[in-house]
Amino acid sequence: MAERTKPPFRADHVGSLLRPKMITNGFKKLHAGEITRDEFKSIQDNAIQDVIKLQENAGLKSITDGEFRRNSYWHTFVERVEGLEVKEALFTFRDNQGNEQSFTAPHVGGKVRRTKSIVGDEFEFVRSNTSQTPKITLPSPPSMHLWRKGKGVDRSAYPTDQQFFDDLSAVFREEITSLAAAGCTYIQLDDVPLTMLCDENVRSELSQAGMNPDQLLDDYTQLFNDCLRDRPDTVTAAIHLCRGNYKGHFLSEGGYEVISEKMFNEIDADAFFMEYDTARAGDFEPLRHAPKDKTVVLGIVSSKSPELESPDDLCTRIDEATKFIDLEQLALSPQCGFASTVAGNPVTLDDEKRKLARIVEVSERVWG
Repeated sequence: MAERTKPPFRADHVGSLLRPKMITNGFKKLHAGEITRDEFKSIQDNAIQDVIKLQENAGLKSITDGEFRRNSYWHTFVERVEGLEVKEALFTFRDNQGNEQSFTAPHVGGKVRRTKSIVGDEFEFVRSNTSQTPKITLPSPPSMHLWRKGKGVDRSAYPTDQQFFDDLSAVFREEITSLAAAGCTYIQLDDVPLTMLCDENVRSELSQAGMNPDQLLDDYTQLFNDCLRDRPDTVTAAIHLCRGNYKGHFLSEGGYEVISEKMFNEIDADAFFMEYDTARAGDFEPLRHAPKDKTVVLGIVSSKSPELESPDDLCTRIDEATKFIDLEQLALSPQCGFASTVAGNPVTLDDEKRKLARIVEVSERVWG
């Protein structure tokens, strides 16, 4: 197998990494008024330089800032895009024991528009501190819509969802165009809503709230395409599919069959990072729908559990996937980031390092 010279790479990762104490303590001190924003930025800069070295030492070729400048993976987007605010979500996270955890979600309180760069500063800092490929993550466009079950858009601002989607897609196009002009070649949209549409319980909840899950899939497919349509050929666009990742909890379960054919064949993305670390994700059969020009990054290494996956087990699972998709179309990653929020997942820094190194080790074994 040929080595991939453009993203996604054979060994890749989703983006967020465990925040060190200097970051978590810095957030607390900033909010308590004990340090200034400039002082906190200096703390972030130092921590990001360290986490870039961590990724490089693991052998990764796609490098992020660990999302160390964000409270959560969508926080900066909501903070910097006019018209967005935060309210309580109308879904809850849960764990295998049935414990539930509430969370906050984006809310559309007014007309949405991009008045400044959203993540340009994140890209510039990573690029200036690595010789590898900087990867920029953004929350997916459906993440700005689903979690408040039809109550997430102020109707005085947008009488219809389509009017909101039109303005939201313009924000993404402008940001992607700006990032590309600055030299960014790798952008990933982190999505939870698409996989929620695979869950029968979620679909039932949405139907009870007056939302048609099948229509949402159509709408979100068009929304993704409207966001990505003007990107230059130099930019690889990936979509990360997640079942929720908050302190080891999850939002949904169910195989990809409900969405896979439309997603793979109608969404104009180059790659799909797919969560496959537990039985909640179903089997690999939906991968049969992936066209030959699309890459699927198998998320079969867990970022939620400290147990280190064995090379043989990972190779076996990759082999199982090739019953439905060519090995040349595949790559390997964790199923999600290690810290979608500042709190992070119930794993240690050593766990994280071992798992990233294992991904590189197995990718070299499988693809050479």
